[in-house]
This record gives sequence, C-alpha cells and structure tokens, in this order.
Amino acid sequence: MNTFYKNLSMWLVIGLTMILLFNLFNKPQGQDTSLTYSQFVAAVESHDISQVQISGDIVSGSMRDGKAFRAVYPINDDEMISILRKNGADISVKEVQRDSWMMTLFVSWFPMLLLIGVWIFFMRQMQMGGGKGGALSFGKTKAKLLEQGEHKVTFEDVAGIDEAKQELEEIIDFLKDPDRFTKLGARIPKGVLLAGSPGTGKTLLAKAIAGEADVPFFTISGSDFVEMFVGVGASRVRDLFGQGKKNAPCIIFIDEIDAVGRHRGAGLGGGHDEREQTLNQLLVEMDGFEENEGVIIVAATNRPDVLDPALLRPGRFDRQVIVPVPDVLGRQKILEIYANKTKMEASVDMEIVARGTPGFSGADLENLVNEAALMAARSGAKKINPEMIDKAKDKIMMGAERRSMIITDSEKEITAYHEAGHAVIARLLPDTDPIHKVSIIPRGRALGVTMQLPTDERYTHSKKFLEKTLCILFGGRVAEKLIFDEITTGAGNDIERASEMARKMVCEWGMSEELGPLSYGKKDEQIFLGRDIGQQRDFSEDTARKIDHEVETIIKEANRRVTEMLAENMDILKRVAEELLEKETIMLEDIEDILDELRPGQFERTEKNPEPKKKPQKAAPKKAVKPVVEEESTEVSQEAEEQDASEAATEPEAVSEVEEAEETPAAPEEKPKE
Repeated sequence: MNTFYKNLSMWLVIGLTMILLFNLFNKPQGQDTSLTYSQFVAAVESHDISQVQISGDIVSGSMRDGKAFRAVYPINDDEMISILRKNGADISVKEVQRDSWMMTLFVSWFPMLLLIGVWIFFMRQMQMGGGKGGALSFGKTKAKLLEQGEHKVTFEDVAGIDEAKQELEEIIDFLKDPDRFTKLGARIPKGVLLAGSPGTGKTLLAKAIAGEADVPFFTISGSDFVEMFVGVGASRVRDLFGQGKKNAPCIIFIDEIDAVGRHRGAGLGGGHDEREQTLNQLLVEMDGFEENEGVIIVAATNRPDVLDPALLRPGRFDRQVIVPVPDVLGRQKILEIYANKTKMEASVDMEIVARGTPGFSGADLENLVNEAALMAARSGAKKINPEMIDKAKDKIMMGAERRSMIITDSEKEITAYHEAGHAVIARLLPDTDPIHKVSIIPRGRALGVTMQLPTDERYTHSKKFLEKTLCILFGGRVAEKLIFDEITTGAGNDIERASEMARKMVCEWGMSEELGPLSYGKKDEQIFLGRDIGQQRDFSEDTARKIDHEVETIIKEANRRVTEMLAENMDILKRVAEELLEKETIMLEDIEDILDELRPGQFERTEKNPEPKKKPQKAAPKKAVKPVVEEESTEVSQEAEEQDASEAATEPEAVSEVEEAEETPAAPEEKPKE
C-alpha cells in the first residue's frame, strides 16, 4: 500500500504542475485593437481616443466608440504627452510590472527538471518494480530478515523426522553455547543441505530454526538470484553475504537452491551464463579465499542429484541431512500435532489412521486433516469423526466421487468385472497387500478403483512379490476376456506397467535366470539436468533378443497363472462383481464374507488393522511405498509413482541394492480407458 500511495502522489504532483503551467502560459487575451504608432497619433489628433494608459512602452486605452486599443510607442518620444494633452485625452500612468527572479528561474528551468524527474521515476519502476532501493539498486539482495518472534514455529511443531531435527538442533545449541563445542576444537558447520521428497517438511524445519534461533535469520529463494541481466545474480549473492557478515553470527536459508546451484555446463551448446556466474559467486562466498566466519547456510532441495559437486563438498555444505517420508510412528505424531489444531472426537484413533496412510508425507497428512475438517464444516458437524477421516483419505487417494456422471449399464458391468478381477486375484494370492476398498463409483478421472494398503513399511520387493503384482495387474484384463470374450481399452495401462516392471526385473534387478545378475542399458536422463541426452545401449542384438524373450516369458506366465485362478474361482469373481453392481462400493470385509460363504474354511480372514511388524534399525532412512490405486478412467492417464530422484542420489552405498527396488509400487495401478 505504501508503494501505491507513493505512485499516486507522484502522479498528482505531475498533474497539478501541468495545470499550473497551462494557466501560467495561457492567459486569456482581450479583444484589443492593435494600432501602429502612426495610427495611434492620427487617432489622437482626430479626437477619436478618449482615455490613455501608459505602462512602459505600451499605450492602451479606449476610443470614444468604446473599443479598446493597444499600441507600442518609442519611450524617447517627448512629443507624445503634449499631443495627448492638446487633444484632451485622459492620461494615466501605470508602473511597469516586472517578474521576480524566482519566477524567471522557475519558468526557465522547471520543464527540464520535470522531465528529469519523470525519467527517474520510470527508471525506478522498470528496475525495481516500484520497490524500495533507488534507481540503481537491482543488484541488491531480496533476502528478508526475520525478526525474533515473527515466526512462532518451533521444533515442537516438527515430528516424524527426528534425525533431521536433531542435526539442526545441534546448530542452534552451538549458536547459543559455542564454548561447549569450541573447547574441544569443534567448529560450527558452514552449511547444511536439507534433501528429501516434496512435502516432507524441509521448509517447516527452516521455519523452526527461525523460531528457535536467537540470531538474525535471512530467508531467500534460489530463483531470486537469477535475472535477465548477466551479473545481477552474482551481485545479489555478494550483497547477501555482505549483510550476513554485518549481522554475524546469523543463518541464511536458501529455499529451492537447485534453481541456482545446478550442474555447470548442463544443456545443449553450453550452460546458462547468468546462473553459472551466480553459482560461481556463491561457491566463492561460502568457502573462498576470504574467511566467512559466523554465516551459516541452510539450503533445501528435492533434487540434490542435479546440484554441482563443488557446491556439495565439505567446507561449503558440511552436512547433507536427508528428510525422509515418515514411518508409522512418525505419521502418528504428525497427525496428533495437526489434530490438536482442530476439533476432533475422542473416538478418532490416530494410530489406526497412521497405519492406513503408508507413504504419506507430512504435507499429505496435513491435507488429510484439513479435508476432514472441511467435510465436517460442510455437514454442520461440531467435531471431526472417524468416518470423515476415512472419507478424506479416500478422496486424497482415489479422487472425489462423481455420482452425477452418466454411465451405460453395459460399461458399468464391464467396470465391475474388471475391478472384481483385480480384487479376487489380490485376495487369493498369499503375501500381497490387503484390499482396502473396491468401487465402481467414478472418482476423479477414474471409472472404478481397487485400492490396496500395505500393512508394513516396505522398502524392498522380492521377485515373488513382483510376480504376484504382475498377476494383479492382469486380473482385470483376464476377467473381461473370460466373462465377455472381449478386451477393452481399460487394460491399456495394466499392460504398459506390467511390461515396464518385467523389463526392469530383467534389465535392472537381475531377476532373470538366463541373463543373470547383470544390468543392461543406461537410464535415459534429462539433458537440462546435466545428464545424458539419450539412452545408451551397451548390449548386443543377440542379448536384446534374449531380453525381449525373458520379458515375454514373465508376462505370459503371469497371464496364464491369472487365467487359471479366475477360471477355477469363477463363482467368486461373479459374486464379487454382482456385489459391486448392487452396492457400488465394497470393503475387505465384504470380500471375506463371500469367501467364507463360497469357500468355507479355505481362506483365513485378513486382519483389518494388524499391528505393524518390528523391523531392525536401518542404516539410513529410505522411502516408504505409497499406497497405489488401481483405476479405470476415460480421461487423462496417470503415471506410476517413481522413486524421488533426490533420494536416489543421497542414499549411502551400503543400501544401494534396494534403491532400484523402491521404484516398484506395492500394488498395481491401472491406467484409464481410452
């Protein structure tokens, strides 16, 4: 608002000045008759002039017929006064009006000063966007200095990432009591890089540092350094560290540092001059020839794999803190924090909710609680109940229901058998993730969904698990073939994902007996990230044929196995489909009741909320598998979830054998119908 009023006052001043000049130079001129000196003398002698007023060398007055006149006479003409008196004219003398020196200076210089002022004003608008700092201050940093008490977030508001929180709490302790560390010869880390998937709480940790630290805290985004003018980013980096040194000790937080810290030389034909100059200046300021004591850099990114190696070395970023997706206990603590900010019934068990949301990040859990609160407000409820939490979870995982969508009976029946095929195979196969819900109500872009929820935090997948996942993927297609003797486009994504998974089993995970534990082919990388432009083939034509044969064998075996299972359990498939057509949505308990009725005593009932299994402590935090929804859709297809690239780049070598397996989803996700 201050900038608005400032601009408004500037324009008002310009407008008033223009009005003043117009009035000054546009004085109304009377209808005076202009006479030459000879005409004036002749008129006097002919007694046509009755009144004369003399002011300097100007003679004005009125004639006997009432008309005004004006003439200029020579001042050294001594005879004019005698002529006027002789002919009886009324003579009056007026003092000559002279402009002051201030008015003369104003009229002479004001237009030029006005033009200079307007030029400076528009230059400021272009360079600073109307902001503060003067006409040539676009090289100044845009970092914001947070005052103490401005942010109320503390480490008490952060949960589920205890190891990352401990790393940052140590920096706060060092700033508060440096003698405890320096007496042992320790020095404070110069930089801390927070790396993790989106939504895991990196920025929240930075806010907690700002709330806990008793030192100046600067915050800036990586994109604030980069401008269209080469050299501006480097100037802003110098100015930022200059302010940091003046306020040392202090903390500088750079969010999304990959915007300025990407690998140098990336891209076709060279790199980006402005970004690379900015990065070079950042490298020098963090650990260059001059000491930079007392300035601690905290940066956040979800793509540490694209950062320049010189930026990641010790001395610049001494610590790389991985902010992982929370496990079940972490999710429970996060849910409790957000639940305390809302009105929730005592019957809501956060432990059960945490078990039902594997793979959810902190941002996902906050969104879950918020969606439940919105549902409670729309329904007029005073508190959030467990049913609202469950509906909010389904909305986030599967999309909002679209009951108004018109679907033909035949298409609805095909969808029911398709989803029933997925559900029956997922239930009959042992050691698979239990079914959470099966629905043929259109949700989001899907016509039907079959959702499975893992009971445990899973970080690796065995060959048997992947083979069962392939069977579940083909459950819908085989069910359509057996019932209708027809195949629809709903199985398109099933085939695509199954083919991709089978190829990874052969080429990346060494699960082929014939080809052995070898990796074939390099991954296709994005060139603008500083990686290879295309996939490199490092195997022969004969090996390529063997790979294709192995992939085909795995796919056909899964298809054969599913066909036999559904043919043997056709009554279960039809009963589940009929239940779906009648109720539109069925739960795990409904499928268990059908099995107890048709196959009494053959299948043990699956627990709805089993206790999570105890696992040994991992060497490093790894990403949990997020629940996957199988879906049929008539609109845009959704890609399968991949492992976040940032985690793949930051995992220690000791656990590298599980990094690739983390890309495999826990359960199939079906692509939309075309």
